[in-house]
Amino acid sequence: MNSKILSQLINLTTQAGEIIMDLRANSSDYSIKADNTPVTLADKASHELIVNTLQKLTPNTPILSEESSHIPFSTRKSWDEYWLIDPLDGTRDFIDGSPDFCISIALIRDNYPVFGLIYSPFNKVHYYRFENNASVKLVNKTTSTILTSKPKRWEKIVVGRYSNNNKGLKEHLKYKTNFETFKLGSALKFCLIAEGIYHYYPKFGRCSEWDTAAGVWILEGAGGKVTDLNDNALQYNSTKDIISPAFRAIA
Repeated sequence: MNSKILSQLINLTTQAGEIIMDLRANSSDYSIKADNTPVTLADKASHELIVNTLQKLTPNTPILSEESSHIPFSTRKSWDEYWLIDPLDGTRDFIDGSPDFCISIALIRDNYPVFGLIYSPFNKVHYYRFENNASVKLVNKTTSTILTSKPKRWEKIVVGRYSNNNKGLKEHLKYKTNFETFKLGSALKFCLIAEGIYHYYPKFGRCSEWDTAAGVWILEGAGGKVTDLNDNALQYNSTKDIISPAFRAIA
């Protein structure tokens, strides 16, 4: 990764975001995939643009996208480095007219992210982090380093808009005090913890690796951490399954 590729990725995600925004009027035109999740024209259009562009920018680096998740583990397990992307994270939010959707791109090396970029098309905000660097927020060509914040009294806990009734989550929150919860879609939850707006994001429902990778990397670069329920770091492309375990994202 270098600054030239970063500039190209920012241009790419900005362009993909414009396509997604143009297709918001057609968000009700969607189908249901085999895993019972929705896919829209915007998911497909963003996927095509991002994958085709990455293949030109880094022709020797494999790509795993939510919309190409059929790639078998027998092929993927030999990858030392690959792009892991979600061309439209928060599809349900997008369909329902919420602004809480984003594009997530991570570079995975040896089963862990080494680069992450998240773009909010609605807000026109990029978040990204290079290896061995702090996380950055980019708005209107102005960059600023972001940092997490600790709760002074009330802990602000952010949860998914469609997963807040999860039994495991409810049980987990029973043992916490002095907090309030906020509902937000997509990997933007990691970013808003990274910039100090929220403090904690517990996830107990289904979550795929492309949903977490970029966000994990960005949050860690802002002073936070993400672990599974046994306090272990999340791993990527290490098993046949592409599902991330239950985890806690902490400021």
